[in-house]
Amino acid sequence: MRKTICICGGGALAHTSAGFIASHGHYDVRVLTRHPEQWNNNQLIIDDELGNQFVARLSMVTSSSVDAIKGADIVLLCVPGFAINDILKTIAPHLEPSACVGSIVSSTGFFFLAQDVLPQSTKLFGFQRVPFIARTKDYGRHAIIKGYKKQLFVATHNMSVESQKTLLTDVELMFNMPVVLLKNFYEASLTNSNPLLHTSRMYSMWKDWKEGITYDKCPQFYTDWTIDAASYYITMDREFQEILKVLPVTPGTIPNVLDYYESTDEESLTRKLRSINAFKGIMAPMTGNAVDGFIPDFKSRYFTEDFPFGLRWIVEVARRMNIKTPVIDKVYDWGIKTMKGSSY
Repeated sequence: MRKTICICGGGALAHTSAGFIASHGHYDVRVLTRHPEQWNNNQLIIDDELGNQFVARLSMVTSSSVDAIKGADIVLLCVPGFAINDILKTIAPHLEPSACVGSIVSSTGFFFLAQDVLPQSTKLFGFQRVPFIARTKDYGRHAIIKGYKKQLFVATHNMSVESQKTLLTDVELMFNMPVVLLKNFYEASLTNSNPLLHTSRMYSMWKDWKEGITYDKCPQFYTDWTIDAASYYITMDREFQEILKVLPVTPGTIPNVLDYYESTDEESLTRKLRSINAFKGIMAPMTGNAVDGFIPDFKSRYFTEDFPFGLRWIVEVARRMNIKTPVIDKVYDWGIKTMKGSSY
């Protein structure tokens, strides 16, 4: 019997995940989104990495949580951190007792929030990193995959060994890549990816910004990466690794950033980040123009996601475990205060 998967969300990861999974024909794929009228049940996915494209047929696109969730075997959240709590509350009354609920991004509080909102027995899972870099080209119709991970690392909670095996088989089939089971949910909930990667770069660029300051150009976020940003990133990661030492995390499961990016120091990390093809063309989150000047875009998800729903959880766990993280704290406090103090 074919299983039903419900993708919750309307962003690039929701588009590409729904289309990619549906294209293989193994599952019935539904999408729960606020704007179903803007979606086409036939999705075109362009695969820039492998140089091909495919059309996928979705079985349902709806804004009705009852219709989307009822009978779903797997529910996968593809939503930003600020939306997780609300979507969990929306789907909770309609979940099948046997359903698995997961998140494609686990570092924005999914496991912490799900344990508070969903029934205690709900089977949970989450990815340590997203399976691919995704972009929406034509909302509701056309999305682009720009780069794949080599494998997926997945954490679970409230699952028996048999349930874990079944889920991992499903995830491997859904995303057509090897899957590794993590020891516990901390290994997916805490990451030195975007919450440190993005925030260190922004802090290095704009730590001295205040209202009235403008910049003459908008740099590329990665292609123009600097040694200063790399230095902050490495230092924040060292503090992060100290947090992991006091948690039930398998050593090496979350590698330090130098090992992950096959680098040895600030200079080599900078060269590496500048060279990644999938990162090229991604601009820094700024608003404005070359005539009037540019300023940081405080409405960008780099701010609204990575500080209050990414770095926040690292800071909270560190404080709960009484681990000193002075640079992480400085960057986090700067981000939160700057966002709140800005009139933009």
